[in-house]
Amino acid sequence: MKKVKFGNTGMKVSEVTLGTMQMGWRIDEEQSFKIMDRALELGINFFDTADIYTRWSELSYAGKTEEIIGRWMADRGTRDDLILATKLRGPMSEDINNRGLSRRHINQAINGSLSRLQTSWIDLYQIHSSDDDTPIEETLHGMNLLIDDGIVNYIGASNILPWKFVESLWKAQELGYQRFESIQPPYNLARRMIIELRYIDIVKKYNIAIIPYSPLGGGFLTGKYKRGTDMPDTPRSKGVEMRYYSDKKFDILEKVEEIAKHHDAKISQVALAWMLSKDYITSPIIGANSIEQLEENVAAVELKLEKDELDQLDDISDWISDYEAMR
Repeated sequence: MKKVKFGNTGMKVSEVTLGTMQMGWRIDEEQSFKIMDRALELGINFFDTADIYTRWSELSYAGKTEEIIGRWMADRGTRDDLILATKLRGPMSEDINNRGLSRRHINQAINGSLSRLQTSWIDLYQIHSSDDDTPIEETLHGMNLLIDDGIVNYIGASNILPWKFVESLWKAQELGYQRFESIQPPYNLARRMIIELRYIDIVKKYNIAIIPYSPLGGGFLTGKYKRGTDMPDTPRSKGVEMRYYSDKKFDILEKVEEIAKHHDAKISQVALAWMLSKDYITSPIIGANSIEQLEENVAAVELKLEKDELDQLDDISDWISDYEAMR
């Protein structure tokens, strides 16, 4: 697998990233180990996680995913082989200060992540979302202290409004701080507007890495959902129905399926190949519940769509007319 430049940094990451949100939630530790083993064998050197994974599950708790990754790295001796990314911001307990982006919580959060991950450094430390209660100067200062101490190599942001991201860049320049080098928003064929309307000009002007999550729309762009059929019973089905169940989005899905048949490929592979064709995308984050699913998704890096096919996908998933109608 190719390694690509990470935005304005000298770091090189695999052209797809392994997302780990399923670990400790939908898959157990044994299966998680197998998936991470195979990901590394397939050339994926970039793993993304978060301290809050998987607090939302009644069968799990905040920090469980990091613990699984930490035990895997310790058992396999793989830490030096990885570019490891994690995030902070969400509530880690009922303590009102054990959340957010204050300097206090940054110190608390990094110590927790380092302990759970059984490592002495994080390659990419990201804010999971913005914190209106904390000035961005305080957040940048706290994260820059970690860089100065050699605990963190780079910092990034996820789920942050574009104007707040630009503000952070200006504040970093003004105060002489290291800036956010990456942005992690949702992006896929059926959900293009967030990046294409709001972020493209920013990332091109400032040479920011984009590592989008949900490249398959929570499973919508895999073919498991069909127009006019009952919803599959999955933990994500309600969210998929709310966000993707419309005639236009099923039109997109059916066009992807048509192109997939032409290439004797999986629907998910075509959806990922479309994203990988975009020069502003650095490394989409793919999750997997099984080895087979991981291998299918990784195979998308070898699938080269024709220009006419890319144009067809661009046209059918075009969001501009819908956006104009809302204005």
